[in-house]
Amino acid sequence: MTTVGIIGAGNIGSALAKGFTGLGYDVVIANSRGPETLSDLVAEVGDKARAATAQEAAEAGDIVVVTVPLKAIDAVPVAPLVGKTVLDTNNYYFERDGHIAELDQKKTTTSQMLQEHLPQSTVVKAFNHIPAVDITTDGSPAGTENRRALATSSDSDEAVALVTRIYDEFGFDTVNVGPLSESWRVERDQPAYVVRQNRDELEKNLARAER
Repeated sequence: MTTVGIIGAGNIGSALAKGFTGLGYDVVIANSRGPETLSDLVAEVGDKARAATAQEAAEAGDIVVVTVPLKAIDAVPVAPLVGKTVLDTNNYYFERDGHIAELDQKKTTTSQMLQEHLPQSTVVKAFNHIPAVDITTDGSPAGTENRRALATSSDSDEAVALVTRIYDEFGFDTVNVGPLSESWRVERDQPAYVVRQNRDELEKNLARAER
């Protein structure tokens, strides 16, 4: 069974740890404070999860989720992620991250920034526009009427296919936004951000996005 490394144990990281283990994946999760601070979360998630350092989570994961504040992406280990697919959940909050000129000037996206930091990894946007609590509670079987849809974005078709499969396992339809340069369409303050929407509604909201 695939092992998922999760770097970041906030609301999204914790929800994904529960979701992935519930689907049968092994999870290795890390935060910035050290694995000893994650004992309660690991106990809650169950025996398919273990706490580790970010380096160890990156090394252990067949696929790896990076779900740290944007201001902390430079601390994400690079070498152990070479050749791996990295799911990026990040959004830009200048109130938390400080102002980043390239983002303020609409010259790049958060996922492109992570891709630049991880030049030999394959970055794919995932789970960035859904409240953490909904990740494990709002999914439904394929074909369900009004099934919730989530967006993904990558420069790799294979990475999009991977996230499409993962979304389906979690109970969501997928809409492909396109390359990372278009991932701004599903970020903060855009129509598709943190609202419940089915596939048709998500496609319309993505088309309505303005930069």
